[in-house]
Amino acid sequence: QVQLVESGGGLVQAGGSLRLSCAASGRSFSTLTVGWFRQPPGKEREFVGVSSFSFTSYADSVKGRFAISRDNAKNTVFLQMNSLKPDDTAIYYCAAGNVGPAFRSPTPYGYWGQGTQVTVSS
Repeated sequence: QVQLVESGGGLVQAGGSLRLSCAASGRSFSTLTVGWFRQPPGKEREFVGVSSFSFTSYADSVKGRFAISRDNAKNTVFLQMNSLKPDDTAIYYCAAGNVGPAFRSPTPYGYWGQGTQVTVSS
């Protein structure tokens, strides 16, 4: 079992930055694929980015602004979010699992955090 806890969300003005953290306990993150998803108000959960031991990938809407990094020693994955826009307002979730090629879908991820709210004001 893996327990995931996100932190770092908050209220920020457009153009600002936030760094989200996803801390894992229960087992090592290092061999798992870790994805970030978000759920804007009234919308479905959507893919933000993913990190495995061999690659990272991002949604087009965040490419060039968001970056995922890992600290395997601390069993923590980070989502650095720069140049934030009001459209980035959402609850952000980290997820982990042995995912395979369907990493853009939330379905294959077996472990989820509770989510952290990010609000970007205009």
